[in-house]
Amino acid sequence: MKSYNFYNGEVLLIDKPYTWTSFQAVNKIKHSIKHHPSLVLDTIKTKPKVGHAGTLDPLATGLLVVCTGKKTKTINELMGLDKEYTGTIKLGATTPCYDLEKPIDKIFPTEHITDDLILQTTKKFMGEQEQVPPIFSAVMVNGKRAYDLARAGKEVELKARPITIKLFEITEIKEFEVSFKIQCTKGTYIRSIARDFGLALNSGAHLISLRRTKIGDFNIENASSIPDFVETLRGL
Repeated sequence: MKSYNFYNGEVLLIDKPYTWTSFQAVNKIKHSIKHHPSLVLDTIKTKPKVGHAGTLDPLATGLLVVCTGKKTKTINELMGLDKEYTGTIKLGATTPCYDLEKPIDKIFPTEHITDDLILQTTKKFMGEQEQVPPIFSAVMVNGKRAYDLARAGKEVELKARPITIKLFEITEIKEFEVSFKIQCTKGTYIRSIARDFGLALNSGAHLISLRRTKIGDFNIENASSIPDFVETLRGL
């Protein structure tokens, strides 16, 4: 049976549920750890720190690396690792946030888009490039989160940032829904890739599903759902 030492530090691989924020996921894990018998009986008053190594959007699922105790010192290093995602882009329409959090705001023609054009367009996204993050994002602007400013109806102008796309593979094309696998460096917004992909096709696009499958050598196949993790703690 697995044992944990949350003070010395653990690196937990969690499969974040759909619609949950990364903050909610970490809080649930923190609460479960806080009430674990080994800590309840501990004479030390302070509880181990808990943090994550890279945010996932609420409408994304997949790998969230959560660190506890002394392992929280490695968070910055882990955040710098490459990421892998799978998901689906819907062609022909856009939303203000580039995914399904907001309703469609514009419709674009798709008659000219062929499978071959889609495949050829992916090549334009390979390698080093500058990417503008979505305005509905956690990027800081004058001390405030961009999404707070955007939701308040204020104009948000974000600067492009350097990223590298190492793999952009199309896995399925079905009725203008394009499924993909992407490997990229830290700070890459897949929602922005969806937006830019639509523009590159002389159309529009938005993200309709996203799943993070890898962070460095950490793999979603080794991750636990939050209910399974909580149940494991209860059984120790």
